[in-house]
Amino acid sequence: MLQDPIVEEIHRIREEYAKRLGYDLHKICEEMRQRQAQADRKAVIRMPRKPRIQPQAA
Repeated sequence: MLQDPIVEEIHRIREEYAKRLGYDLHKICEEMRQRQAQADRKAVIRMPRKPRIQPQAA
């Protein structure tokens, strides 16, 4: 399999980040929420899409 240095760097950074927070998903999400709130960017929230195929009644 071809090794991509950019993908390897992303994996390394992600691993370091998770390790720093003790691999605790709640801590990771909370920190991401705090970073997003402090960012000077607007978050885009999209409405859920309607299903393309309607389920058939039995």
